Amino acid sequence: MSKKEDIKLLRINYLRGPNMWTYRPVLEVWLDLGELEDWPTNLLDGFTDRITKALPALIEHHCGVGERGGFLQRLVEGTWCGHVLEHIVIELLNLAGMPTGFGQTRSTSQRGVYRMVFRARDEHVARSALAEGHALLMATINDEAFDVNAAVARVRDKLDDCYLGPSTAAIVAAATDRRIPHIRLNDGNLVQLGHGARQRRIWTAETDMTSAIAEGIAGDKDLTKSLLKAVGVPVPEGVAVKTAEAAWEAAEDLGLPVVVKPSDGNHGRGVTLDLKTRPDVMAAFALAEQHGSEVLVERYIPGNEHRLLVVGGRVVAAARGEVAYVTGDGVQTVIQLIDSQINNDPRRGLTEEFPLNRINVLEDSVIALDLERQGLQIDGVPEAGRQVMIQRNGNVSIDCTDEVHPDVAHAVSLAARVIGLDIAGVDLVAESIGRPLAEQGGAIVEVNAGPGLLMHLKPAEGMPQPVGKAIIDHLFAEDETGRIPIVGVAGSRGTHTISRLVAWLLHLNGRHVGLACRNGLFLGTRRVERKSSVRWDAAHRLLMNRGVDAVVIENNAEAILRDGLSYDRCQVGLVTDMGGIEGLAEFDVMNPDQLFKVLRTQVDVVLGEGAAVLNAAEPLLVEMSDLCDGEVVLYALDATLPALAAHREQGGRAVFLQGGAAVLAHGQSETVGANVDALLRRFAAADMDAAAEIDAATVLGAVATAWAMNISPELISAGLDTFVPELAA
Repeated sequence: MSKKEDIKLLRINYLRGPNMWTYRPVLEVWLDLGELEDWPTNLLDGFTDRITKALPALIEHHCGVGERGGFLQRLVEGTWCGHVLEHIVIELLNLAGMPTGFGQTRSTSQRGVYRMVFRARDEHVARSALAEGHALLMATINDEAFDVNAAVARVRDKLDDCYLGPSTAAIVAAATDRRIPHIRLNDGNLVQLGHGARQRRIWTAETDMTSAIAEGIAGDKDLTKSLLKAVGVPVPEGVAVKTAEAAWEAAEDLGLPVVVKPSDGNHGRGVTLDLKTRPDVMAAFALAEQHGSEVLVERYIPGNEHRLLVVGGRVVAAARGEVAYVTGDGVQTVIQLIDSQINNDPRRGLTEEFPLNRINVLEDSVIALDLERQGLQIDGVPEAGRQVMIQRNGNVSIDCTDEVHPDVAHAVSLAARVIGLDIAGVDLVAESIGRPLAEQGGAIVEVNAGPGLLMHLKPAEGMPQPVGKAIIDHLFAEDETGRIPIVGVAGSRGTHTISRLVAWLLHLNGRHVGLACRNGLFLGTRRVERKSSVRWDAAHRLLMNRGVDAVVIENNAEAILRDGLSYDRCQVGLVTDMGGIEGLAEFDVMNPDQLFKVLRTQVDVVLGEGAAVLNAAEPLLVEMSDLCDGEVVLYALDATLPALAAHREQGGRAVFLQGGAAVLAHGQSETVGANVDALLRRFAAADMDAAAEIDAATVLGAVATAWAMNISPELISAGLDTFVPELAA
């Protein structure tokens, strides 16, 4: 078989919000198969065997068959290479540690051109997986060598560079479980939870409730200790010193053994334990001095190192450390023994996904010092059977949450409160946390701001703890979702005027409203940006604004096709019409059925407690009623429309025109509301151009939307009477 030409990637587009494919962000790729349009997989000799050998887990892909092995069945029967690329990319993401299950590939109106999409939590990672998957597919088609492991490693490296760290990801996952939306605010781990005025922020395990003063106190170990001691929390006796000689004098005064450590270090750097001789103390001082601005000498507390996580004043997780040892064999050096007996543990690694760190003796001066105290060097060879202590701390990874004694929990939570931290990692040393500290001489040695969560999420031994959930429950009350009311207005006719009217009515209802529409970006009645804001980024900025407690966003089919919606769910979603199809040819949207799939996105995202507002004069829009999770409110000029009448018969809400006024009907009850004709006359008198862009149906859409937002008929009527036509331009 002759070599096949590469599949061309014509267009790659990241849909950042809900879209015609799914609720979630996806990468949409337009593919031109070229000559491979005539070569489905059953005609590519040996292809199925080669691709399944390269990616054995493809057998787990159900595909459209709906069962294990479904995709392999499609390969054998014959499927096109765009579909194959979709599954290859998904599998590479799975292997790289970003599990992905969603993908679709659909033909377009052009022969050989397909639209392929797959779930993409991060655009950069998705693009990396696409590039690797494309290369793997072409190599497999042409029976060329390809290093799958190297490709997976490259995708994983991109994932490590771009995606949230495991602690932040756990908190975000817990927020998602509570239906709390999130927005990533930087390339790191700064994340907004919720929208507008109801948002909270996290930065790994710090929150917008974490006091900067408390964080500063926690960074000063001597100050921390003095504050804890003042309220009766057991801490080791100690003193700050400025010279190595003073360190030895302090050690003699406190009583040996002692600990020497930097006053403001972290992660155990520069901390040396169980010091009993003058040379050891002097050497430990020199080491600690390199890692902090001041050196502390403390009484050594015998026992095991523990880390307890306090969230909102409550202990939610605990982990215990263990000393790392190697056993000599009379042949290997210490550094070789570390690699063969400690670093070969699959729980150890260099990234945050591993519960234990690999030990690098060449970079850890404390280990070198401890070896010297045992009469060894890193290149020394311990005799057979000799146990050599390598690392005393830094191996906290054994879950012991269920062992925490109430007295220990009280002391630890008190320590966090005294420092002022809402989330704290409290380090204590004790033989057991199942007994009160006082009876065993245990003590709290550090209180840390922004503690790592991995030891609790993925312990080396024991059960993982739901610490992400604990943090979310601390930030949000049980009935809170962090959401503000969002109104999405989709369609092509009068959507900007509807958006302006609804924003005005919400403003009169006491809301601090953000509005993004083709007239610009508005905060309240003030226009802060004049260019059209029917854009994802403009609308998204409103959701990040802490001063906003309601948002109105104008959408159209093009915006949905280009970026997706800027919000995950909304309180009210309005669709005005099925027009505008003539401008969508570049997206291969050519007929009403295709446009329906785009505009239904606005209805798909309505919350269960929300409402879809639909123009009953458009039969295809009425069909969207069945897609809504919440209530449906219909509107039309003609009250006798069968769809409107049937909806009222079932007790639904509807708005129609009668005698120049909007009538708000709930089932068979009717309330005469806003004077529509009067508003239209004011528009005509003020601005002929504005009058040309508004009609009675547009006003009824705004009235129905405001009513769906539970604004009273009286306020709606007053709002239309006071709306200034000049502001609508």
